[in-house]
Amino acid sequence: MTGPKLNEKSYVAGERSGTKATARYVRSSASKARAVLDLIRGLDVNSADEVLQFTDRHIARDIRKVLASAVSNAVNNDDQDADELFVIACYADEGPTLRRFRPRARGRATRINKRSCHITVIVARMSDDRIAVLQARQERAGGSGGRGRPQSSAASRRARVERSRQKAAESTDTTDDETLDTVDSDNAESAEAPEAEATEDAATAEAAADEATETDEADIADAAADADAPAEGSASDEEQEDETDNVNTAAEGSASDEAGPAEENQRADEKGKS
Repeated sequence: MTGPKLNEKSYVAGERSGTKATARYVRSSASKARAVLDLIRGLDVNSADEVLQFTDRHIARDIRKVLASAVSNAVNNDDQDADELFVIACYADEGPTLRRFRPRARGRATRINKRSCHITVIVARMSDDRIAVLQARQERAGGSGGRGRPQSSAASRRARVERSRQKAAESTDTTDDETLDTVDSDNAESAEAPEAEATEDAATAEAAADEATETDEADIADAAADADAPAEGSASDEEQEDETDNVNTAAEGSASDEAGPAEENQRADEKGKS
């Protein structure tokens, strides 16, 4: 097909739109290449490169090389900024077909078409409004290491190290503040501890004095009780002796009373016999 392509955004013959790179005689069918090209059309070059990197199609590797070549042409030949480019157009044209034959049954042959294609990628500078939108999106995503702007491995590593150092410094400052607060609280508690111990010692001394006073009073009361106990014991002993004498006297009186009538009877018997 001759003339300008409709998806090049240029409808005038001979007018140039963007920077182009072409890979010719790629050993793949145009239909397979178009399925992948439809994924990157209209995307910025960084996003398009990510899509091609993770696309599970063999032709995606060739298309990625063509995209890198177009970006390189724009940077080196047209003095463009690679971060401001996008895929303005991409298409695949049919190339020559190689016809091969395979023998089949009953002496026949089947033709095999080995197709090829020409892949073209055109990049151009984005509008100022779109660039502003992408920059704002990158700032929201975390600066130059954001989602829409891939970095090299070294730059990405440096950014991660810097973020880690900042987090470590912030955590160290927070830990120092917490340590100072803990030390101050410990000092305050240690200053209050002697006062509390002195108060407890005074309370213990007062309790010991009260116990000693109560013990002395109890000892005095026991001594007085022991002093009164002998007098009561002697009085009770005298009463017991008087009761014993009375019992003995009564026993003797009863014995004499019993012996008196017996003697009288004996005397009467003796007089009768005489």
